[in-house]
Amino acid sequence: MGGGFDIIASLQFMLLLFYVNFAACIAEERAIYLVLMEGDPVAFHRGSSPGENGRRLGLNSEVSEAHAKHLVDSHDRLLQKTLESGSYNKLYSFKHIVNGFAVHTTSSQARRLKNASGVRLVERDRGAKLMTTYTPQFLDLPEVWTQEGGDKNAGEGIVIGFIDTGINPCHPSFSYDPTKLFTSNISHFSGACETDPQFPAGSCNGKIVSARFFSAGAQAVATLNTSVDFLSPFDAVGHGSHVASTAAGNTGVSVLVNGFFYGRASGMAPGAQIAVYKAVYPTVGTLADVVSAIDQATKDGVDIITLSVGPDEPPEDKFTFLNVFDIVMLYAQRAGVFVVQAAGNHGPGPSTVLSYSPWAVGVAASGTDRTYPGSLLLGNGQKVGGVGLSGPTLGEGLFLYKLVLAKDAVNINGTFPRTPQYIEECQFPEALDRNVVLGSVIICTFSDGFYNGTSTLTAIVDTARTLGIMGFILVANPTYGDFIAEPIPFAVPGIMIPSVADAKVISQYYEQQIERDGRGFVIKFGARAAIGDGRIASFKGQAPIVSRFSARGPDFMDKDKNPADILKPDILAPGHQVWAAWSPISALEPTLKGYNFALLSGTSMATPHIAGIAALIKQYNPLWTPSMIASAISTTANKYDINGEHIMAEGSDNLYPSTPFDFGAGQVNPTRALDPGLVLSSGYDDYISFLCSLPNMDPAIVKNSTGELCNHFLSHPANLNLPSVTISSLAGAQLLRRTVKNVGLKPEKYLCSVMPPNGTLVNLNPPWFTITPQGTQDLDIQINVTNGMNNWSFGEIVLTGSLNHIVRITLSVLFQYPHEN
Repeated sequence: MGGGFDIIASLQFMLLLFYVNFAACIAEERAIYLVLMEGDPVAFHRGSSPGENGRRLGLNSEVSEAHAKHLVDSHDRLLQKTLESGSYNKLYSFKHIVNGFAVHTTSSQARRLKNASGVRLVERDRGAKLMTTYTPQFLDLPEVWTQEGGDKNAGEGIVIGFIDTGINPCHPSFSYDPTKLFTSNISHFSGACETDPQFPAGSCNGKIVSARFFSAGAQAVATLNTSVDFLSPFDAVGHGSHVASTAAGNTGVSVLVNGFFYGRASGMAPGAQIAVYKAVYPTVGTLADVVSAIDQATKDGVDIITLSVGPDEPPEDKFTFLNVFDIVMLYAQRAGVFVVQAAGNHGPGPSTVLSYSPWAVGVAASGTDRTYPGSLLLGNGQKVGGVGLSGPTLGEGLFLYKLVLAKDAVNINGTFPRTPQYIEECQFPEALDRNVVLGSVIICTFSDGFYNGTSTLTAIVDTARTLGIMGFILVANPTYGDFIAEPIPFAVPGIMIPSVADAKVISQYYEQQIERDGRGFVIKFGARAAIGDGRIASFKGQAPIVSRFSARGPDFMDKDKNPADILKPDILAPGHQVWAAWSPISALEPTLKGYNFALLSGTSMATPHIAGIAALIKQYNPLWTPSMIASAISTTANKYDINGEHIMAEGSDNLYPSTPFDFGAGQVNPTRALDPGLVLSSGYDDYISFLCSLPNMDPAIVKNSTGELCNHFLSHPANLNLPSVTISSLAGAQLLRRTVKNVGLKPEKYLCSVMPPNGTLVNLNPPWFTITPQGTQDLDIQINVTNGMNNWSFGEIVLTGSLNHIVRITLSVLFQYPHEN
C-alpha cells in the first residue's frame, strides 16, 4: 500500500517538475529586443547638428570611427555585466544616428536590461511587413524633367536609399546607360557593394551606387530558406525592385509581359542614384534589421530614405511617436535625411494609419485614370465586365467556345477528395474530365480555398495548360460575396468576375443552355463564350480616387487611439495598379513567377512616388532641409481631380467625398512643389518641444525615449510649425501661429484667406503681407467655436501670392465636449 503511494507521489512530483520546466521554457522563449542607450551617437557627438544646412557632416573621420568603437565596446560591456552568460546574442550595435543595440534574449533578461544603468529604453521587436509606367505622365513629370535637363538627368546627384527586400540588378530599369556618363557629384555619399553569386560585383554599376544586406534579426528568429532567403542584396521577392524602379528607375524601359507590350516605364527621378539596404526576407522581417539599415543608410550619406516596409501594427504600451522605429526616423531626419514611409494598407476604417510622426512623410494611395477592363462575351450576345491581363481566346471573339462549369466536368472515377478546391476552384487537373473540358472555357468558382488563401490563380492556369482548356473564368460566389480583383497577367486567356450580380448573369445563361439527366449530370453543353483582350488600357473616368486599402487618419497618440494634433496621412500619390520592375523568382507571389514586371497596388507603391519627387525637389533646391521639402509637397497639393471635382475616396462598398484623413494635403503636384513660394519648416528642437507638450506627457518619458530634456514647451501641440493645422480638442477658442519663409528669388505680396471648418470662425493676422527673398513672416491663426459639432470638421488657409504662388494649409478640427457627470 505504502509502496504504491510512493510511486504515485513520485509520478506526481515528476509531472509537476515537467510542468514547471515546460512553463519555464514557454516563459523564457527568446525574442529580439531593441535597446536605446544614454550618450550621443556618432552623428550628434559633441553637440554637432549636421542636418541644419541641408548636408550631413562626414561620419567616416578618425574621430567618428573612434567614437563608434567606443559605443560598440560600451554595449558589449553592458551586456556582459548585466545578462547571464549564454542567455543572449547581440545582433547589432546602432551607433551612427542612434546609440543602442539589438539583442536576442529572453523576457527575464530584457527586464534586467530595463533596470540597468545607462539604458533609456527597451522595446520588443514587433517585426516588419511589406506595405503592399503611366504615373509620370499622370503627374505631369515630363514638364518637371525639362526644367532639370531632361529625363535622364532628373534627380541626378541625389541618392535614394531603399530599405526593402533588395533589388534585381539585372533588370533594365537599373542598367548602366552607356550614353550617359555618371558624373554626378555624390561626394557626400560613401557606400559599399556586398556581393555573392546572385549579386556579382558589377551590380553596383553607377545607377546602383551601393548595396548592403542586414540579416542578423531574421536569422535569429527564423530558419531561413536558402533557396529564396539569399544573404545578399539580391531581391527574391520583387517588392524592393518594384519600389526602387518606381522612384528612380531608368526612363523609357519597355514593359513586356507574356510577349505583350504594355508601354514604357520610368521612375519619378530617373537620373537619381540608388542605394540598396535589404532588410526584409521572404521568410521574415524584423525591426532590428530595418533599424540597422536606417542607421547605416544615414551614415552612408543618402539624401532620402524610402520605407515601404515597417511595423504592421501600432506599439502596445507607448506613445506612437516614441517607439524605437519612429525615434530612429527622427534621428535620420535630424541628420538631414528626408524620410518617407507608407501610410499602411488597413483602410478604409478610421485611424488605421501606420505613419504617426510629424518628422516622416506618410503616403496614402490613389488610382489613376488608367484601367484594364476585361470582358466575357456570352453566346446570347451579352457582355460581362471583368478583370484579367490576358490575351483573348482564339479568334478574338469571332469564335465562341463550349462553356463548362467545373462542377459539371468532375472526373467521376477520380479518387481525390470532393472538396471545393477539387470540384469548384480548378486547382487540380486530375479532378476534371479532360474529354469534357478540352478546348472549352471553364467556369471556376471562388470558394473556400480562395477565401482562406490556400487556392491560387496560378493553379487554375496550370490546370488549363495541362488539360488543353481554351480559357478560364473565376466567378464570385454568393456564399462569400463580391471579391476584390486586381489585374494579374495570365499566360492563358482568363478573366475574373468579382461581382456576384455579374456571376449570376453567367450562371443563368449557362443553366438555360445545358441539358441534365435525372441524376443532374449534364448530357448536353449548349452554352458558348469567348474571353476578350484584357490587356488594353482605358483612360477615362474620375482620378485620382483614394484607394479602398489606403490607411486613414486621424492620427493617434496611443493604443487607445486618442487623436493627435498631427495630420496623417501627409500626402496622396498613385499607388493602385502601378507597373514597375519585378524579380522573376517572385518568392511570395507565385502568380507573378517568371515575370520581370508586375502591376501592383499598395501604399508601398505610392511611397516611392513621393521619394522620387523629393529627389527632384532636392536637386532643384539642394540646401533645403527635409521639412522644407515636405512643406513644398504639402502646400502645393491638389484637392480636386482631373475633372475639377472634389477628390473621392473608396469606402467599403461606395465612393464618398474624401477628407484630409483620406488624402492628407491632397494629390502631389510635382511641378508646383519645385517652386512653392513659401515653406513652413521645423527642426529637431521643435519636434522635442512638440513631444514635451503632448497632453499627459511625462518629461521623463521624452528623456528616456529621445535622450532630451523638456526645456521648452509649445503653448499647444498644434503650434508645431507644420504645413497643416490639426486640433484634436478645440474648446471655445485657440490661438496658433505659423511661420513661413520666402524661398523665391523675388519679393512677393500675399493675400491671406480662409475657408473655416464648419462650426468655427477663423481670423488671420496679418490679412496680407509682403515678404522678401529668404525672409520670414509670422501668421497668427485665431480659431473660435461658433457651433460645436460631433465629429471632425475641415477647412483650409489659402495664401495667394502676387507672383502666382498659392500656398494651402489644411485645417482639421475636433470639438471638445465637457464630460457628463
